[in-house]
Amino acid sequence: MDILEATRALSALSQETRLQTFRLLVRAGDAGMPAGDIARDLDVPQNTLSAHLSVLSAAGLVAGTRDGRSIIYRVEQAGMRALLSFLLEDCCGGRPELCAPLLDSVGCCPQEMEPCS
Repeated sequence: MDILEATRALSALSQETRLQTFRLLVRAGDAGMPAGDIARDLDVPQNTLSAHLSVLSAAGLVAGTRDGRSIIYRVEQAGMRALLSFLLEDCCGGRPELCAPLLDSVGCCPQEMEPCS
C-alpha cells in the first residue's frame, strides 16, 4: 500500500457512520451482513448507507456480493491488513518484525484470536 491508498482508506474511515459500518462488518466476520441489516442496526437510511458503502468499497475496505435480491457486505481482509501494515511499517525503531504478531492476528475474532468462521 502506498501513501495515497492509505490516505484514501483513512479518509473513508474518518466519518462516523462509515467507521461504525466497518466495525460492524468486522464483528460480522466472514458471514458478512446484508445492506438492509446494516442500515437497520445503525439506524441509517438505506440510500445514505449505500453511499457510505461505496466509499468504503472504493477504499478497498469492504466488498459486496450479490445473494439473490440482497448484497452481502464483508470486510476486505487484504485491504485491512494492508492498511495496518502500512501504519506499522516504521514501528519499533525500524524493526517491523516486532509488530508481526499483531498483523498475524488481523482477520481473527478478537475474543478467541482464531480465524472467524
